[in-house]
Amino acid sequence: MDERVRFVGRLLDGEKMVALCREFAISRKTGYKIFDRYKEYGLEALTDRSRRPWRYANQLPQQVEAAILNLKREKPYWGARKIRERLLRRFSCEVKVPARSTIHAVLDRHGLVQRRGRRRNHAQGTPLSLGQKPNELWCTDYKGEFLLGNKKYCYPLTVTDHASRYLLLCEALESTCEALAFTAFARLFKERGLPTSIRSDNGVPFASPNSLFNLSKLRSGGCAWASPSNASSPVIHSRMAGMNACTSRSKRKPRAPRAGTACSSRANSMIFSKSSTTSGPMRPWT
Repeated sequence: MDERVRFVGRLLDGEKMVALCREFAISRKTGYKIFDRYKEYGLEALTDRSRRPWRYANQLPQQVEAAILNLKREKPYWGARKIRERLLRRFSCEVKVPARSTIHAVLDRHGLVQRRGRRRNHAQGTPLSLGQKPNELWCTDYKGEFLLGNKKYCYPLTVTDHASRYLLLCEALESTCEALAFTAFARLFKERGLPTSIRSDNGVPFASPNSLFNLSKLRSGGCAWASPSNASSPVIHSRMAGMNACTSRSKRKPRAPRAGTACSSRANSMIFSKSSTTSGPMRPWT
């Protein structure tokens, strides 16, 4: 507005329109329009005008909008779909009935739509079972992979007893595939017997996100051996944190195979009979 006032003021002082338009970087058409508005309406014509269009091409007729609001007040529980059906019967082909989304927008603009809150379904997990005696609950997991000296990764598969904290198995595998885990568990079951239940997390190979009920081949095959596993417990992870640190300190370059001996593609098996966290003598397995 200040620029327009200065422009008009200098015109009234007698300066030329062409020179002023060149100085203010506007066209002569715009300059004459500003000056004509000032002569017709005064200083109020130099204020910023609303940029709202004079008319809307697809604006809803006032009679149709009033009919929508009246139907909503008569039937407060009706939505946009039912109101549109009533308008189609009332107006037939005389008036173009708006779409359902337009009717909903009209109701929402006048505050006649009651918004529902988002439904949040809070998942409730299954309570974890507690193993009170040995061989009642086993806990299994892959305790992190680490790189060996030959640029290959090692995946330690660990199995512990929940009650006695006895380390039943710690076997270094070359991958987390089901075949290697099947072999390790089959040998462990022959040596230690079958537990009442086995607890694991939802990672591979204990669970499969793309199968029925998230059952992998290892888990479904293990149902013949033991009951289904539960979710992983943070207590088990804290117990095995020290074991994971010990395995990471033992990263050494593997020895070269001797002449005349075959080198297995699978890492050597490490089976410990007792963990450093074992308290007291171990009870015999049944």
